[in-house]
Amino acid sequence: MGQEFSERILKRFHYSKDTAIEKPFNWGKLIRLFAYMKTSKSLIPKAIVAMMITTGVRLVVPLIIGQWALDVALANQDYGLMFQLSVFALLLYIFSLVANHFRIKWTNEIGQNAIFALRKRLFNHIQTLSNRFFDTRSAGSILVRVVNDINSLQELFTNGIINLLMDVVMLVSIIIILFVLSPPLALAVLIVLPLMFFISTKLRRRIRRAWQVVRIRQSKLNSHLNESIQGIRVTQSFSQEEANKGYFNGINQENFNAWNDASRKSAFFRPFVEMSNAIGSAVLIWYGAYLISQGTIGFGVLVSFAFYLGMFWEPISRLGQVYNQLLVAMASSERIFEFLDEEPNVVDKKDGAHAKNLNGEIEFDEVSFSYDTSRKALNEVSLRMEPGQTTALVGHTGSGKSTVANLIARYYDPTGGIVRIDGKDIRDYRLNELREQVSTVLQDTFIFSGTIMENIRFGRPDASDKEVIRAAEAIGADDFILNLQNGFETEVEERGNILSVGERQLLSFARALLADPKIIILDEATASIDTETELKIQKALATLLKDRTSVMIAHRLSTIREADHIIVLEQGNIIEQGNHNELMIERGKYYELVISQFQALDVT
Repeated sequence: MGQEFSERILKRFHYSKDTAIEKPFNWGKLIRLFAYMKTSKSLIPKAIVAMMITTGVRLVVPLIIGQWALDVALANQDYGLMFQLSVFALLLYIFSLVANHFRIKWTNEIGQNAIFALRKRLFNHIQTLSNRFFDTRSAGSILVRVVNDINSLQELFTNGIINLLMDVVMLVSIIIILFVLSPPLALAVLIVLPLMFFISTKLRRRIRRAWQVVRIRQSKLNSHLNESIQGIRVTQSFSQEEANKGYFNGINQENFNAWNDASRKSAFFRPFVEMSNAIGSAVLIWYGAYLISQGTIGFGVLVSFAFYLGMFWEPISRLGQVYNQLLVAMASSERIFEFLDEEPNVVDKKDGAHAKNLNGEIEFDEVSFSYDTSRKALNEVSLRMEPGQTTALVGHTGSGKSTVANLIARYYDPTGGIVRIDGKDIRDYRLNELREQVSTVLQDTFIFSGTIMENIRFGRPDASDKEVIRAAEAIGADDFILNLQNGFETEVEERGNILSVGERQLLSFARALLADPKIIILDEATASIDTETELKIQKALATLLKDRTSVMIAHRLSTIREADHIIVLEQGNIIEQGNHNELMIERGKYYELVISQFQALDVT
């Protein structure tokens, strides 16, 4: 029972929006995909010329052997001509070898340039998307789009496009040559073509659907793997390793089955081509021998036909592989373009007002907001935060405190009403400039891989080392930093796992303060810090928050006693506001919260 419950929880936790995209084969999307090859405009003509040379040589050599060497030189016992033809064929092969070398080199460059441009475009676009996008997608599923889905296009970009053109040219040329040499024999050996195309057409939908399923299974596998690694401590603390293993094994099995299914369906094409080749060869031997006995064709024509027939089925087989690559590319491109076509909910007004010199006056004018359609996080809230003052937001979980902070930083736009800064609708400001003036410090701070110095400088990349050190000293982070092995140059692992929770929080304070914003939002920022560290931070903040508008969200009400203004929220509504003394005198909701916390401390 416990195992089943754990697995149900895991399945809900790893829910993914990735689903199969049921659409017909969309050549428009492939053309859009191929547009990324324009980064190699100078290389594409060179690769095509090299491809035409190698294809031309392959088409000429069978004529040299069959028509001239056998039917002319050998028939007339002209060994001088035979030698000349042999040397000429050798020189053609050497020329083809050189051209083929450059074709491979250039096509690889074309493919890598396209992959680079597409991945850069996708990553840059994801950076512009709003929080709502990330609210509904796991980090693992996004990672799959940027890495796996784009990697799956590599073979198509590198070889598929040029090879497709080369194979089409070769097929058309071979058909023309065969009909020029002998129309009756050409019709006989190519009689299986209509049947082959009919069957291959029937396979398209099934193969394409199979590769779509592979992409979905890979996304789910990567998503679970990413979350499992990040949440390993939670898994171990609740002894859910076996449940997690079982769920991963199930996803891994689904991915394995999907790959097998897609590979099996794709692999059916090649044996079918080989069977068609065998039928064509049998027809060539039987009917060709008959035509020779009738004097209709010479022996050299039959030899040339044999060469061309072998060459004919080779590009047919490769076209099947290219078509499989197109199917994979179609499944991946649909998922990539799904992200690229995603529009941000928070739109930057590039010709909007500058936000470089804000005073920090914040006003909510009957603001409503909802994360979904089920309930409102804020319900026509009106409030005012004066420049340079500290406003504390108080209330139970889900009361709307963090929503107020999110709207000030414009991570979301209100669904009703207006949020103003310095009397102007924040939607009229340039987004990047607005965010530069608003720094947010969260309870669960994020530390990047790199040095302590680099992590603090993230708040302002152009800051000098002295400014970084000064910011760390201002909030008291320099004490523990200087005790590290390499001080400010100490390398921290991903998410800062070598640091304590309190140390990571101090770094996030230094990072925010270095940015020198006009508005600072502290969202439960001192919740994970011990009392001694908290006193140190409070002392530093008293100086550093001067002349800045600060918004503090805290469950520990002792941290906001000195706030200029306290707003009490409940279920998205303001129920009380004033300073600490005023609210304590009113003996309302704030008073109850303070008394309950002190009683809890006394019991402890």
